[in-house]
Amino acid sequence: MTWQRALVALGLAIVAITALPIDAAEHRDMRLVGHHGLQGRSAYQPLTVKQGAQWIAYVGHHGGEKMNPLTGRMEPNGTSILDVTDAAHPKYLTHIPGEQGEGEAGGAQMVRVCENLAAAPRGRVYMLRTLGNSAHQVWDVTEPVRPVFVKTVLDGLKATHKNWWECDTGIAYLVSDGRPQGWRTNRMTKIYDLSDPTAPRFIRDFGLAGQEPGSTGNPAPEGVHGPIVLRDRVYFAYGTSKGGVLQIVDRAKLLRGNPAASAPFAPTVENLVYPQIGRLDMQPAWGGHTSFPVLGVTLPDWAANKDARVRDFVVLVSESIFNQCQEVRHLTFFVDITDPSKPFSISTYQVPEATGEFCKRGGRFGPHSSHESFTPLFYGKLVFLAYFNAGVRAVDMRDPYSPKEVAYYIPDTTPNTAQRCVKIAGRDECKVAIQTNNVEVDDRGYIYLADRANTGLHIVELTGAARSIVNLP
Repeated sequence: MTWQRALVALGLAIVAITALPIDAAEHRDMRLVGHHGLQGRSAYQPLTVKQGAQWIAYVGHHGGEKMNPLTGRMEPNGTSILDVTDAAHPKYLTHIPGEQGEGEAGGAQMVRVCENLAAAPRGRVYMLRTLGNSAHQVWDVTEPVRPVFVKTVLDGLKATHKNWWECDTGIAYLVSDGRPQGWRTNRMTKIYDLSDPTAPRFIRDFGLAGQEPGSTGNPAPEGVHGPIVLRDRVYFAYGTSKGGVLQIVDRAKLLRGNPAASAPFAPTVENLVYPQIGRLDMQPAWGGHTSFPVLGVTLPDWAANKDARVRDFVVLVSESIFNQCQEVRHLTFFVDITDPSKPFSISTYQVPEATGEFCKRGGRFGPHSSHESFTPLFYGKLVFLAYFNAGVRAVDMRDPYSPKEVAYYIPDTTPNTAQRCVKIAGRDECKVAIQTNNVEVDDRGYIYLADRANTGLHIVELTGAARSIVNLP
């Protein structure tokens, strides 16, 4: 090669390097693929789905207000829709404004998407979202750049949270405020048939025994955070960060009601207990934020054992709430549910604080949630945990009795990253810190990190030994 060609090659290499995302993050066996600032809005739930030839990301936001450059107007934080077909260059398509207000009292933090619902026109794609704490809405997002409002399913509430929507049946589990009907909790579950989103059909209310109207006892059980449905069971997590309960419910019995009762869906103790298969009451200091079922795990180390080499688990996450560790240390629990009537915690996972002096960094340190996708690419192999100022952690759960961290990614802050404050010994301390809020994955192997502190959406992928676990090229 001549020296002239060598210089040209070097120049091309420099251009290629500078074209990559600038990344000052901390990471091991993960790399940044793409990033979008999401107009500086505080983000909660990311979700990526394939629509035709496109991959579309939906991001729910906490409350607040920011300028939308696409419209030139200040808009209450709501739902961001992006084209992430080219994950290295996310394209912002549109923003659907949410409810006025701050934090969970505003915005539109939760989002689910379904295509080809049973009683809806073929080819239509619908989005179910919360509207602040007051309502649940459905939008037609068949054309993601032009979403169309369809229906308010339920409004007049004072609490919402993390819904679940069965795309094959249309059954929706809407976390809602039960107090207007006399329930002794701010969060219970209202179940609807949304197979035709234009004509929602209410099925029943559901919660833990002791929360129902007219119940006694002090205190009532903590409210639900959210359900996850897999096959013939519903996994409910209650308590979020204290007084946690994992409840495993027979889906058919839940939707059919108690045949022995004159009113099968009436909120009585008997009717609420009827579909329950199993229940795990956590220690009071820990809660149930996410209950992610991982079924049919074959344990290689148990190959020589005669029985029970294939087992079922729930990844049960307790949410960290207070900034700079002003609380008990929250953990992720691996719960053996092979006998679902007797759930039993068999191991835990946590990020050692000393590995990054995370309690001094500002903001929350600890787990928030796991990813919730059942894509075979990761299912039963890796679980991804949002860990606030410790970013996203990839945990090898092929042996849930000995979970091991294999990769992590802690995004760098940007000028948009908001500070987090806490009062310690009577003094206010405020620090700028990453707050990875929720994570999700897609069928291509990308991992999506939504940041609570206005830093946007990070798209990362596995590298090195972690990548080989899931046989990605």
